[in-house]
Amino acid sequence: MRVLHLGKFYPPAPGGIETFTAILAREQAQAGDTVEVLAHSAAPGWRSRRRMDGAVGIVEAGRPGQLAYAPLSPAFPLQLQRCIARVRPDLLHIHVPNTSAFAALLLPAARRLPWVVHWHADIPLDSGSRLLRAAYPFYRPWEQALLRRADRIIATSAAYRDASPALARWRDRTVVVPLALGEAEAPAVTAPLWPAGKRRLLAVGRLSHYKGFEVLLDSLVGQPDLALLLIGGGEREAALREQVRRLGLDERVQLAGQVDDACLQQAYAQAEIFCLPSLDRAEAFGMVLLEAMRAGLPCVASAIAGSGVGEVVRDGETGVLVAPGDAGALSAVLAALAADAGRCRRYGEAGRQRWQQAYRPAAVMAATRQVYAAAQAARAAATRRD
Repeated sequence: MRVLHLGKFYPPAPGGIETFTAILAREQAQAGDTVEVLAHSAAPGWRSRRRMDGAVGIVEAGRPGQLAYAPLSPAFPLQLQRCIARVRPDLLHIHVPNTSAFAALLLPAARRLPWVVHWHADIPLDSGSRLLRAAYPFYRPWEQALLRRADRIIATSAAYRDASPALARWRDRTVVVPLALGEAEAPAVTAPLWPAGKRRLLAVGRLSHYKGFEVLLDSLVGQPDLALLLIGGGEREAALREQVRRLGLDERVQLAGQVDDACLQQAYAQAEIFCLPSLDRAEAFGMVLLEAMRAGLPCVASAIAGSGVGEVVRDGETGVLVAPGDAGALSAVLAALAADAGRCRRYGEAGRQRWQQAYRPAAVMAATRQVYAAAQAARAAATRRD
């Protein structure tokens, strides 16, 4: 099969959607498919380029800038046209949100193909961003046109599908397929990443407001036995560093910024507890939760209504779910886990087993293949009607 993925970015650019797109593309290529990914260049600039990730072709369209979370890429439509001509795909797999993907609506060569739209997240209108709220009325008609044209839609959890206002009209063509994560390379032995004598707490993610890291820092006040390593970069970094200073947590909290894969895997190997304190449905699934479960870590995460987080983490089995934004409740849960190594071990073992059973790439690729077949059949039927 010949598959063309449309994404926002591609690794080594960080992010859960980027990581999953690469995992799926590599798995498909390993199975013998011809796979290409069209995304944006990670660094701003006009130049587009093509490179290889193993057997996967990666085209990175130049983007001179970015508006909020949307890359500005005049080159994307031209690169899409060229990818279709070169790859001759049997199907377009469109990962959204991604404003550049709307170019497929305007290109006849793209419109002739079956489409699978992978719905990773709604536009987070409750995020506090005035720009997003102001722009969404202009975005929504394009979003709905993309969904209307889709032959099949993939949602990453039933909870997210059912709570999504954008997907409400299209649930009859929406299929739930979770994200996936393969085995990690064995981490190299390095020096300890946490101070000696402390329980080792890890958090990983973009330093954005919706991630709730401010709440996590507040929860550590009065917890002298816990030390936090926070990995990731983003627009809230300066504010978080100031909060660490103001709360007097400098000796127990390290903001590591972006790190390479080797350092990230070492952090998961050394950690004892993992926390994802996100505030709202902008956290649609939580790819980092799979990374933590794979590492055998107990997970503390937010009980976000309408998010897939509560499907990934089973409360009382693989970790604990806490009310979003409640620093007191989060502090109590972290303290209880830090004091109970046996409970941490049980949660961690159950989490790793759940990852092995439900979130491995082979099973997810097989489910995706079934979605592709349904999309191709739907497009063939629509073509006959026309």
